[in-house]
Amino acid sequence: MTVHVSPATLDRFDDVAIMLGPRKPTATVCWCLSHRVDSATNRRLVGPARGEHVRSLCERDVAPGVLAYEGDEVVGWAAVAPRSELPFARSRVIPHVDDLPVWSVWCLRVRPGHRRKGISHPLLAGAVDYARAKGAPAVEGYPVDNDRARVDTTMAYVGTRGLFQRAGFTKAADTRSVSGGFPRVVMRLLLDPLASGAPGERGTPPTGWPSAPPATGP
Repeated sequence: MTVHVSPATLDRFDDVAIMLGPRKPTATVCWCLSHRVDSATNRRLVGPARGEHVRSLCERDVAPGVLAYEGDEVVGWAAVAPRSELPFARSRVIPHVDDLPVWSVWCLRVRPGHRRKGISHPLLAGAVDYARAKGAPAVEGYPVDNDRARVDTTMAYVGTRGLFQRAGFTKAADTRSVSGGFPRVVMRLLLDPLASGAPGERGTPPTGWPSAPPATGP
């Protein structure tokens, strides 16, 4: 079945909740906030407050991420945002390559029952397309450099170097971060040919990955 990708706007919040929320509404789970908000805010938001915070993000002009669909069923989530808005802006272990106002893709999730079907590829491509549409000069990811070794499912949300390479990204830097026992690297995709200061080769996402037109609604 064809996979299409759309922004996580408010009218799609129920699908965001399927991908990120807990089975028990009062439970405290990540909601993909651990790397989006500062540590004090992350500790303060507990239970349903986390979901409400994500709902408020979906109300903004810039969605907090994108959703992948097989037909009408949501099957994937990718978080994407300007790095300047994220704790990554102050990270001591993931370096700034240069002063380019890059966007970051730091969380890729495929719904159980739909994994091992290649959904992560159009999902990442859709995140890049969204960042490009919002004027991002470049996109970064911080995946594990696992050299094809198996990555534990709970830590696989950061992606792999191979996944980003197949999407046209090139390695821009090493990091001092480790996930699932593997070192993480900075992968960079330059989107704006006029942008300067970005290392590595200019890449473009592969063609042939379907994407849906922008969502309507708030």
